[in-house]
Amino acid sequence: MVGVDLEIVTLAERPELMDTFWDMETSWPEFMKHDPIGNGYYASLEEFTEYVLVCLDETGRMVAKAHSVPFRLDGDELPDAGWDAAIRSGLLTRLWREEPNACSAVEIAIEPGLQGSGLSGRIVAALRDNAARLGHAELVAPVRPNGKTDVDEPMADYAFRTRADGLPVDPWLRVHVRAGGRIDRVAARSMVIPGTVEEWRDWTGLPFDRTGPVHVPGALAPVMCDAEHGTAVYVEPNVWVRHPTGA
Repeated sequence: MVGVDLEIVTLAERPELMDTFWDMETSWPEFMKHDPIGNGYYASLEEFTEYVLVCLDETGRMVAKAHSVPFRLDGDELPDAGWDAAIRSGLLTRLWREEPNACSAVEIAIEPGLQGSGLSGRIVAALRDNAARLGHAELVAPVRPNGKTDVDEPMADYAFRTRADGLPVDPWLRVHVRAGGRIDRVAARSMVIPGTVEEWRDWTGLPFDRTGPVHVPGALAPVMCDAEHGTAVYVEPNVWVRHPTGA
């Protein structure tokens, strides 16, 4: 387990951390850094500093960070477009100066050397508590089940598989359920990453020279390549989890 000498602050409380915010090493596959909707959020991070957490060790070094976004949810059903939908709505809510009525997790990134140390559960709880502090009765999360990269089955089946103890088989879903979350539904098109075949070759090192599905390491679903037209699109399913905050 990770030590207790950690400080978790918002980026609003410590704005000087923005100078080194992007320096922390992460383990995301390269292609994951090219979602056009997500990049709009990261480019507008100054708008959401109250919703961004930074975890510092006893030396003041950043060892984890967590992003969330306030957005508008129509009705109670969480959208099929998952991650992209929450971010798009959050950006438009700020642009139009509307009042958000929901809060979604966006990303939790932990220094690779500390993954598996128990820090992830603490960060999820901190993100939930921050949502409560900001007046949200619930934190929703379009979770990326990282164990799915090794399993060839539909997300609709994988997301609800459990172990003998009743907890999800997927490690990230298990973290969320242990932190008090409830699996709600699959977001079938949570993240859409389009690109040319040249871009996908650069991101993955794969040839992308034939039309059809391409299995990319780190992806939760095949990337669909249209070699004749020179494009490829990745549509990633995620799993919505609801965390009541008590606010």
